[in-house]
Amino acid sequence: MHILVCEFVTGGGMPSETAIPASLASEGDLMLHALLADLLEVPGVEVTVTRDARLPPLTAPVRSITITDPRESWSLWEDLARQADGVWPIAPETDGALERFSRMVEASGRRLLNSRTDAVAIASSKATTAAMLSAAGLPIVPVWRVGVNAPPGGDPWVVKPDDGAGCIDTRLIRDHADWRGWLAEADRSGFVAQPFQPGTPASLSMLCRDGRAWPLTANRQSVSLSGGRFSYGGGIVGGMALTPTLTDLAQGVAAALPGLFGCVGVDVIVGPDGPTIIEVNPRLTTSFVGVRRATGLNVAAAVLDLSRDPPVPPQPVTRIEPVLLTLEG
Repeated sequence: MHILVCEFVTGGGMPSETAIPASLASEGDLMLHALLADLLEVPGVEVTVTRDARLPPLTAPVRSITITDPRESWSLWEDLARQADGVWPIAPETDGALERFSRMVEASGRRLLNSRTDAVAIASSKATTAAMLSAAGLPIVPVWRVGVNAPPGGDPWVVKPDDGAGCIDTRLIRDHADWRGWLAEADRSGFVAQPFQPGTPASLSMLCRDGRAWPLTANRQSVSLSGGRFSYGGGIVGGMALTPTLTDLAQGVAAALPGLFGCVGVDVIVGPDGPTIIEVNPRLTTSFVGVRRATGLNVAAAVLDLSRDPPVPPQPVTRIEPVLLTLEG
C-alpha cells in the first residue's frame, strides 16, 4: 500500500514570504516522525512525504519530495494523491487548510486516512461544533461569535479564532475594559468567545469510525498563561485515568459527528462537576507522539485496520504508562 503523508507545516504549506516558526516546525516534525515510525512497521506499506526546502531533509526510509516553492504545493499534493492508495494529512483547521485537503483527497477517489470533509467542516468551527454537541446533549463550554458587545453572563472570557488550532491567538479577557481594549487592537471578525472554565486542561486521544469511538488515552495538558496569552507546552500523555465518564464523552462525540475517522482529539476541562468539552480536533494531534509508548499500540496500523471493509477494531488498551511530552524549549 502506497501512502502519501502530508504534514502541512513542514511539507510545503507555509508561505514563502516569511520564515517557518521554529516552534511550529518542531511540533510538526514530532508528529510526522511518530507517524512515519508507525507506518514503516506495517508490512507492505510504502510512504511518500513532501518536505519544505527550508528545513533539513528527512532521514527516514521514505520517498521525500522537496518543495522549493510553496505556491505550487497544492497542485503537487493533488498529483501525488492520485498516485497513492491512501492519503494521511496532518494539517490545521486554520484558514480551511484541513477541509481543503480532505475535500481534495475525496475528489481524487483515494482513501482518506482522516476524518471526512463533512466532519472536518463542522469541527473547524468552534461555534458550529458547540451547537452540534450541545444539541446532542453533551457538556460543552458555550461559544459566542465575537461582536461589539461582550458575551452574556459574567466574565472572564477566553477569546480565540473560530478556526484556530492549539493556543494560537488565544487570550484571557478579564473584564469589560479588557474586552474593549482587545476589540480595538485589531479586526476581530472570525473570533469567538467562551466563558473561562476553571479546572484541569486535558484531552482525549481516540480512534473513530462510523459514529463509534475507541478511546486510547486521557492526557493532562500543560497550558500556561502569561500576559493574558495562553500557550500549550505539551503535557502527560496517559496522565489521567480514562474514566467511564470520559469514555462515554468520547462515544458521545463520535455519535454526534459520525464523519470522524481515525485519530481524533477532544480538548476538555475537567472540573469538580466532571469534564466539559472545549473543542474537537478531527485529526492527529500532538498527543499522538506519546500514545504508542503509553499504550504499546501501533496507532497508524490500527487506523489502517479501521479503514478496511469491514473494519477491524483495535485491541483494547490494557495498560497505560504515562509519557511526558515537552514542547517548550
